[in-house]
Amino acid sequence: MFDGVVMRMSLHTLYNPPALLGFIAKDTTCFRARRRPNPCWTPQVSSVPLQSTDESGDSPESNKAQRPRCHPSSNRLLSQPNTVGVIGGVSAFSTLIFLEKLVWWGTKCGVCPPFVVCSDSTFHMKLPFSKIQSSFGPLVESLRSKRAFLEQSGARCIVMPCHVSYVWHGEISEGCSLPFLHVGECVAKELSEAKLKPLEVGSNVRIGVLATNTALVAGIYQDKLQNQGFEVVWLDERTMEHVVIPSAEALKRGDVKGARNLLKIAVQVLLVRGVNTVIIASQEMQGLLPYDDPLLKKCTDPMDALARSTIKWAKSKENME
Repeated sequence: MFDGVVMRMSLHTLYNPPALLGFIAKDTTCFRARRRPNPCWTPQVSSVPLQSTDESGDSPESNKAQRPRCHPSSNRLLSQPNTVGVIGGVSAFSTLIFLEKLVWWGTKCGVCPPFVVCSDSTFHMKLPFSKIQSSFGPLVESLRSKRAFLEQSGARCIVMPCHVSYVWHGEISEGCSLPFLHVGECVAKELSEAKLKPLEVGSNVRIGVLATNTALVAGIYQDKLQNQGFEVVWLDERTMEHVVIPSAEALKRGDVKGARNLLKIAVQVLLVRGVNTVIIASQEMQGLLPYDDPLLKKCTDPMDALARSTIKWAKSKENME
């Protein structure tokens, strides 16, 4: 098994610091809607740690008080037909931001589905960022274990709000009998349904993709967008080297203003090339532009699209069983 943290939670308010509770509450409390989710809340987490076992299945701390274990599927944590399972990614905070999006969009659509989250706080330490490989066995197995746990916990749909994890999406989803939503497909479908018109006569609709790691993100969006008839536009090497990478570095130094100004330049470069919208496919860059910035209207947050697609699925299953 894997060492990690499992969170079964219910967010009861979007204005007060939300509590991530130990059990889903059957609560019909209405949420007050906001224009956009606020990434600045500080969650209080109540979690259930998984117990490590050796190869024989015995706990190395068997002489101590037993901690909660993973239960078999016959004794699921949640039984609602629209339960969502969330595989946490590199950043625990980005996972929480996705959950806020899920609740906010669910509230707007009248459906706040129950969800169970499996997040490993050491995931980022295991990940070889400098040499990401599609066959990185131990990490893939860890992610597959998380998926299996969510299935056993009662999830009826799996989502993964982490771009890095999508390097192994095929391996993680292999053998999964549940719907496993893909962020690239969700974005491409929404853009197709938007019936966008080309900005230049005689050309296809162009979609810009902005990421700090183009090679990683290309596999997520390129084919999915092209299959919907879009022309995908990426930033040139020079702009990546002198604008995008310095923006990410400025953010790491805590220079938010500098990072934001460079991000605006990168977005403008893509807009000048005739794209209808810019997909901000970078965890670092999401939420960097202020909500009242006109450029934000020209951008697409892929995790919003994933959250909306999840809510659509949940709404279709709400009255089943």
